[in-house]
Amino acid sequence: MYCKIFGHDYKVSRDVTSYVKEYSCNNCKKELTTNSKGDLIELTPKFKEINNMLEDIHNKRKLRL
Repeated sequence: MYCKIFGHDYKVSRDVTSYVKEYSCNNCKKELTTNSKGDLIELTPKFKEINNMLEDIHNKRKLRL
């Protein structure tokens, strides 16, 4: 109800890479992520799995450098 009146209060909940982040609303706990175009989309199980794999790849590349 609060978010319908005042809007969502999104905060970064996780940095997947420097470009991809996951956000959650402090009030209603709705979760969003960024897609390939940089737009915010709802964080579904499919996108959560993609973000996990992306983070693994990103961390492995950082370790090599």
